[in-house]
Amino acid sequence: MGRITTHVLDTANGKPGQGISVQLHRIEQGQRTLLHSTSTNVDGRCDHPLLDADALVAGIYELDFDVGQYFARTGNDSPDPAFLGVVTLRFGVAYPEQHYHVPLLVTPWSYSTYRGS
Repeated sequence: MGRITTHVLDTANGKPGQGISVQLHRIEQGQRTLLHSTSTNVDGRCDHPLLDADALVAGIYELDFDVGQYFARTGNDSPDPAFLGVVTLRFGVAYPEQHYHVPLLVTPWSYSTYRGS
């Protein structure tokens, strides 16, 4: 069964990104549609898949992570405004029967992602 999952790792502090707001959108004909909104748990993961089963179709998706609020809340000495606020990852789903795990590795100054398992 196909699904989209994520997790956030705070690589600046060497810990999971707990309490980060995450939103999943589908992009169709240039329009963004909100599909799911949640927050990361103590392990930096979402408690349930963001999308799964028949709801997951081939197409373009975006994940929004509010890392600016997270780093402000966790006491990092970030400028105002922060360098990173909401990080948006746009990715394609070509095979909706597969698992798309899209993690975010983040610091107050940088981020990276990859297709995980």
